[in-house]
Amino acid sequence: MTSPYRTLLAVPGARAFVTAGFVGRMSMSMVGIGIVLLVSAVTGSYGIAGTVSATMSVAYALGAPLSARFADRYGQRRVLVPLVSANAVAFTFLISSAVFDAPLWTLYPAGALAGLTQVSMGAWVRSRWSHVLTGTAIPMGAAYSFEAVMDELIFVAGPMLVTSLATGVHPAAGLAVAASCTLVGGLAFARLRETEPPPRPREPGTAARGGVFANPAIWIMTPIFLLTGLVFGAIDVSGVAFAEAQGHKPLAGVLLGCYAAGSATAAFWYGARNWRASLDRRFLTGSVLLAVLLVPPLLVRDFWAMLPVVFVAGLAISPTIIPGYGLVERLVPAGQLTEGLALVSTTVSIGAAAGASLAGRVVDAYGAKASFGVPLAAAVLAALVTVAGIRSVSKRELSSQTIAE
Repeated sequence: MTSPYRTLLAVPGARAFVTAGFVGRMSMSMVGIGIVLLVSAVTGSYGIAGTVSATMSVAYALGAPLSARFADRYGQRRVLVPLVSANAVAFTFLISSAVFDAPLWTLYPAGALAGLTQVSMGAWVRSRWSHVLTGTAIPMGAAYSFEAVMDELIFVAGPMLVTSLATGVHPAAGLAVAASCTLVGGLAFARLRETEPPPRPREPGTAARGGVFANPAIWIMTPIFLLTGLVFGAIDVSGVAFAEAQGHKPLAGVLLGCYAAGSATAAFWYGARNWRASLDRRFLTGSVLLAVLLVPPLLVRDFWAMLPVVFVAGLAISPTIIPGYGLVERLVPAGQLTEGLALVSTTVSIGAAAGASLAGRVVDAYGAKASFGVPLAAAVLAALVTVAGIRSVSKRELSSQTIAE
């Protein structure tokens, strides 16, 4: 492990909350697939399974920033303990409704409750890093890079784990383990009081409504994250469809793993550097690079040639997402940090769901090769929005820094 990461994990209490946070957010790559595998097994319909999963995703997008706002205001422990407990009850309701042949409509409120109580644990972990690194010489970029690697590991391991459990043990097993990860990791995370950021009640005179959206720069950043998420979701579907079209469907996971490996490699490299370029310039560069590197996958026609091509394309992910998190940290007040970071996660998730759906429609209509045009188009749009709005974001960032000082 390179020196910045060794130093990072030497921070008192860091290893404990990193471990708890890793377990707690394993479910983020498992619950969607777990719902599809369970519901399709008991109903025989992927359509119903998909709509239940989508219900959960929409509810999560609505609930996660709100629970993060409460965590900023009242403290992580006070919010997390009842939240993950309610989440366990909601998933028990969902699993029971499916397994014991409850009326079909019960799956939808159960899925909605599960989504509303799902925790954007990655945002909570990053907020805790911001707290423990305050006053140290360790840059937050190293922490964001480290967490980006953790996310990639989760998105490689989680789907394989939930699929193996659902197909090899019981259709409900994968979803049950995913829900257990949220509960166990969340409760363990909540117990770590020494590294918990202090609650920051809303100050008199600050905007009561709108939360982080009261910041105009967030209105620029949000569509960029949405389009970036669309890239991720579309790549997943396009990759699976391409592998199947080439006669290598069992190796679809390897193809997507190469994309994740590229991102993880870039994250390690990014966090180990001492950057002189400003955050906004790095974010702009990453956005443009993301679009440029998605051109080759549209041109490749051989499965084995596609593996290194998507690895290279993945190299642009972390240099885009990491400075994006850094900009949000600079743009929002300290008392809204968890909410701001949760907004990034949920916006990317919404984009990913939309990207998967859109790419799937293109696959059905025009074939697997054409579907790689979806992530490319989304990346180009994200780069254009970044180019158009980065100056305003930069001005707002400088203003926020001046106020903080």
